[in-house]
Amino acid sequence: MAGTEPAPTGLSHFVGLIRASIPPMHPGGRPIVAGVGAAALLARALTGRGTVLGVAATAAVAAFFREPVRVTPDRPGAIVSPADGLVAIVDECPPPAELGLPPAPLPRVSVFLSVLDVHVQRIPLDARVERVVYRPGKFLSADLDKASEDNERSSMLLRGADGQQVGVVQIAGLLARRIVCQVSEGAEVAAGETYGLIRFGSRVDTYLPAGTRVLVAPGQRTIGGETVLADPTCSEPAS
Repeated sequence: MAGTEPAPTGLSHFVGLIRASIPPMHPGGRPIVAGVGAAALLARALTGRGTVLGVAATAAVAAFFREPVRVTPDRPGAIVSPADGLVAIVDECPPPAELGLPPAPLPRVSVFLSVLDVHVQRIPLDARVERVVYRPGKFLSADLDKASEDNERSSMLLRGADGQQVGVVQIAGLLARRIVCQVSEGAEVAAGETYGLIRFGSRVDTYLPAGTRVLVAPGQRTIGGETVLADPTCSEPAS
């Protein structure tokens, strides 16, 4: 029949499955992956050895910077996790001063990212970016509570369509030496879209509106852009 595309062959179908299963890489990781690959090639040229180790190292670094496709829940008003990882802390804490919020404690969810987790960060709700502030600091282990105060960080304040304000703070960890934030003040952003990256072990804190009931608990794993941290319109019990 005219206009009908031929069915994929077994080989092309297999190749398509492989491509679909390998997530794309965040652009921020490409220079590092290229550097590791170049170093591996140089070592192979100088010594004639290390091919397997070089390929493995390059592949591991490429996997670290993966940016998998995520599907944000169709749940208006929900605040989704900005990061993959382990919920380390659920408490109430004054937000960082640079966010410009009142100093009263707000519900906070801290997600710790190990070197095995996806390290891109995602917008937690449809919103307008009101503030983005970078602050240099130390490189303490990200799973320590004082890392929120002392470590290098990039803080972002969002205002949703209903006026609710949510703060998201990227915090460098013991191995992290670079925080990437790709949004600017005044930008209109959508829930689930990628906005930043932290290289190697790190942490992301989300400050929720006062009185918000958190729907996750310490020890739970989150999926960035998909796991619902809170929903002001929801009546279901907390985890």
